[in-house]
Amino acid sequence: MCALFNKHDLYEACVQSPEHLAPLLRAIHGGEPATLGEDFSGTAALSYEWVKRDGARAISADLDAAALAHRGDHERISKVVSDVTTVPDPCDVLFVGNFSIGYWHTRDELIAYLRHARSRMNPGGVFVCDTYGGESAFLTGDVHRPTPLPNGYICRYTWEQRHADPLTGMVTDVIHFRIERAGVIEHEFMDAFVYEWRLWSVPELRDALIEAGFAETQVFAKLADAWDDQGNAYVEPVADAEDELDDSFIVMVAGRV
Repeated sequence: MCALFNKHDLYEACVQSPEHLAPLLRAIHGGEPATLGEDFSGTAALSYEWVKRDGARAISADLDAAALAHRGDHERISKVVSDVTTVPDPCDVLFVGNFSIGYWHTRDELIAYLRHARSRMNPGGVFVCDTYGGESAFLTGDVHRPTPLPNGYICRYTWEQRHADPLTGMVTDVIHFRIERAGVIEHEFMDAFVYEWRLWSVPELRDALIEAGFAETQVFAKLADAWDDQGNAYVEPVADAEDELDDSFIVMVAGRV
């Protein structure tokens, strides 16, 4: 059974949605961005979706060489096994997804990274990261979701917030996968991914972006109806949080040059 699925396959199937994210990032940019920087990219699933458009290219950076090698090579994707603070390649959109901005645990680390990100921006470029917040942000517990897989398999995906400290902003988030077929559990990947993160609030991220040299910040809600039938995305920045955000929310925070 382990030969059929590994944790990277399951992460892509259950957690990511690059076919929606790529047009959303293009819409946030607002122009015709050609080059994507994907920091903390993992398997670079977003980069592979990005380069489906003619002329597009991507730079995917991660410390995990095995994750970066998961999908093989692509002539328009540059893969960099490196600390993301050393990647020099310029880009039109630089994205940090799956709450990976939380890898920076102190404000000094966050500012230093964002200054480096700002240095990579082409004219008109935009930096985008996601975070979560609201009334449940520092509650512990878990969320379950089934995802169909090929050949009749189902993956029971679990997102667990195991630890959360509102006084320090530190959280421990864990992902588990359970593979079933015909009601029989065939394999479990417990603690498949374990993250020790600083959960930065939206105001903290916006302040840090301005201090790092970005000219303007915006916040975008992750909306289920942001895409049309052709896969194009249409977004506007949040103008009124009370009306546009749920009590618990996931948002994308953008910094423009």
